[in-house]
Amino acid sequence: MRLARLVNKLAVLRSLKGRLLLGLSCALLLLAALVLGMAWQVGKTMLHEANMAHLRYETQLLADEMTQQIEQRFQALERLNQSLDIHEDPDALEATLSQNDALLAWFEGVVIADNQGRIIADWPRVEGRQGLETSALEYFKMLRGTRQPYVSEPFVGRASKMPLVVVGVPRKTADGEFDGFIGGVVSLDAGGLFGRLAKVRLGEDGFASVATSTGIILHHPNRALINSPIPNLSGNPLLELALDGWQGHGVGNLIDGRLSLQSYAQIWPASWVVGFFLPIEQAHQPLVDFIKKLWWIWAALALLMMPFLWWLLARILTPLKQLERQIGEVGRGRRDHVRLATTMQELQQVATTFNRVEDERQQLVGNLQEREAFLDSVLSASPQGMFVANFGGVITYMNPALLEILGISPNTPMQVWMQQIHPDDLDGAGDMWRHSLKSGSDFVRQLRFIRNDNETLWLDIHARVVMLSQGGHSLGLVGVVKDITERREQEALQRWEAEHDPLTGLLNRRGFERRLEEAFADFQKTSTPSALLMFDLDHFKPINDEGGHALGDEMLRRIAQVVAWEVRRSDHVARQGGDEFAVLLPSCTIGQAERIAEALRQSVSEITVNQEGREYTVTLSIGVTRFDESDDSVDDALARADAASYEAKGLGRDSVVLRVPTEQDLGALFDKH
Repeated sequence: MRLARLVNKLAVLRSLKGRLLLGLSCALLLLAALVLGMAWQVGKTMLHEANMAHLRYETQLLADEMTQQIEQRFQALERLNQSLDIHEDPDALEATLSQNDALLAWFEGVVIADNQGRIIADWPRVEGRQGLETSALEYFKMLRGTRQPYVSEPFVGRASKMPLVVVGVPRKTADGEFDGFIGGVVSLDAGGLFGRLAKVRLGEDGFASVATSTGIILHHPNRALINSPIPNLSGNPLLELALDGWQGHGVGNLIDGRLSLQSYAQIWPASWVVGFFLPIEQAHQPLVDFIKKLWWIWAALALLMMPFLWWLLARILTPLKQLERQIGEVGRGRRDHVRLATTMQELQQVATTFNRVEDERQQLVGNLQEREAFLDSVLSASPQGMFVANFGGVITYMNPALLEILGISPNTPMQVWMQQIHPDDLDGAGDMWRHSLKSGSDFVRQLRFIRNDNETLWLDIHARVVMLSQGGHSLGLVGVVKDITERREQEALQRWEAEHDPLTGLLNRRGFERRLEEAFADFQKTSTPSALLMFDLDHFKPINDEGGHALGDEMLRRIAQVVAWEVRRSDHVARQGGDEFAVLLPSCTIGQAERIAEALRQSVSEITVNQEGREYTVTLSIGVTRFDESDDSVDDALARADAASYEAKGLGRDSVVLRVPTEQDLGALFDKH
């Protein structure tokens, strides 16, 4: 009995009424899925926009607040510096510090160092801090070199054994000479500077974090990560961009691999990056709950509508049985035409169309076969690559010339050779192909095709609709294919040669100046920091004079390879002529640039060329500078870097000289204007 009932149910589904009901049910299901999908997409977009706007606001607010706190700490130390006498002894300095207890609201401690980097006074007194040597530390070198306020990289205090950063300002003599520094010690474990971050709440899993531009974590909800490098940095391109000076938002991976909404802002005075992170699943949870409720509401409505739909379909399909019977009689030759006794216009139109189609079909088939035979003959004889496609998008014919160009056999399936279209061109060509099929417009495209022998061809394709003169019916698309590989390669070579040095493959002066202007324009618009290195080769002339120009060219090529290897992929290296080189470092601080210059100097000094038993080496005299707000054009930065390079030569060569605008330079500039 159960088997019989199952067979009856399947028979109902094989009927037109059953299939229409099933189709309507599927349509309702698809409609519900479409509505829910649209609700999901729209809701997800709105949630993303709302959450991202909140993240951007919170990130910028926090970055501005921390920037203000850093600047206030700089100002507090500057005021203290102005109240101190350069020649005070350590006891007097410590007494003065003890009278400025208000600074302890900003710092865990304040220290004063002499021009040799030795701590001569601190407050409050920490056992073992006085007498510490800081001359070898990164922040002392930066304060002495730049003579500008500076926030150090995080380190573990030798006296306090705590993770710290030092907010320092240089002390200067009346002549402007460096005479030590005043440093405010900020603990990464305490509140203070990071107290606001500890209060940030973004649901259950959202959080805020701060890191240095070198990738060291300063604040994180997981305190075990503080003062350690960011793990799995390569898995988050947005964070890598932020460490290079970018500000913005997007979707990226957290340390544990989860996707999250992310927003970054820069704390420029300290070269820090603040980021807000909200996991995607947490952002989507309200929308997921809403979609589930909508689904259950739809399911209940669909079940209530099924009996009514069954009854309605039974009434509508009654005239179809009559039409079915008469069409069968026409097929068996018992009738010439279909005649229905119904007032339904749609069924009457079906009957009329059926009667007319049979008369026209034979005539149309004959004409179509003649046209196809003619077109096939023309395409086969053409020396130009040609093809025919139907309006389903399937290429039904390719002439011998095209098969030879593509290097495929006539029986190769379309889905196989389609995979030989270059991946970067496949999606764009597919979108345009579908548009041409839908609109009837011409398909015009240039794309790359990888032959079976791994040769990459550039093809120019032009296809258009072919119409029949009778009735306006279309056969499909007929296309012409041209091999333009040689022309594209020549154009690419000309573009490359216009901006590159033929000996080393580096940028030439023209190409370098264009990229320099672009970086300077970004600096003027967004204050994105960029640095510039200029150098020429010490002791290069003897190589040319004694070893000949061929040996000199070999040395230049080796140096170009080493320099290109040492810098970042985003940097631009140029040979400006002779033995003069330059490097543009976009989104790079002056400290990073100085480290890169030192690495270049060391690497190039190890290069050698040999001839007739004699070994030749060269060294670099490197000038380092950065774009500055006082620069009117890139020429100002170029002049500073060039002057620093000459100064490096004057110091005995094989050295790096940093030059940034000083207060005297700015004063002279204002007097000039």
